[in-house]
Amino acid sequence: MDDTKTQETRIKLLSKVLPQIRKNGFQSLTMDEIAKLMGVSRATLYKYFSTKEAIISFMISECVEFIHKTTEITDISDFANCFQQIFEQSVLLIEYCTEIFMTEVKMAYPENYVILDDALKVRNSDILNFYNEGIKHGIFNNINGIIAIKQDEILRSMLNISFLMANNLTVRDVISEYYLIKKIQLFRPDKISLVDDHVMAKKIDYLAHKITQNLI
Repeated sequence: MDDTKTQETRIKLLSKVLPQIRKNGFQSLTMDEIAKLMGVSRATLYKYFSTKEAIISFMISECVEFIHKTTEITDISDFANCFQQIFEQSVLLIEYCTEIFMTEVKMAYPENYVILDDALKVRNSDILNFYNEGIKHGIFNNINGIIAIKQDEILRSMLNISFLMANNLTVRDVISEYYLIKKIQLFRPDKISLVDDHVMAKKIDYLAHKITQNLI
């Protein structure tokens, strides 16, 4: 079987079960249930994933690849564009690496957890270097980059159906307001005009739509 075609099929099958895994985890799922969620026979499932561990390993490898690929900053001098790129990545990682998923991977598949955790640590280091460069060039406020990175965990707790309903908020409300907070926090007042919010508007709409769908 062609490796490229196999990879594409695995990604397609995985996309069908991801919503369930993100919401409720994977430990309680049987291979029969996974096959049903994927819309294939058990025989077809085993053709692409021999075990549940193989599914998790594939998920982790795809996530790590996404982290490494999207963290590449091709032009660090374009601070505004890089800020928006990192913000979008952060929201997507919250969407894919849910708390329940991370907890179950850590408990059931510690070796895979280490691989994912290492990738996230490298990403945080790259972002911290980016913040420090911005401060050095007089673009960013003199913030503590470690705290700024840690703040993104707050966004995870806000993109929760209970929090949204209790506070009469939409997913878009939360993402757009958090984007504004991060921008004002990061950029010096005389440099904030470098950021083109029109570029980000469609991306925020896309992120809000994607997350809202998965909350339903």
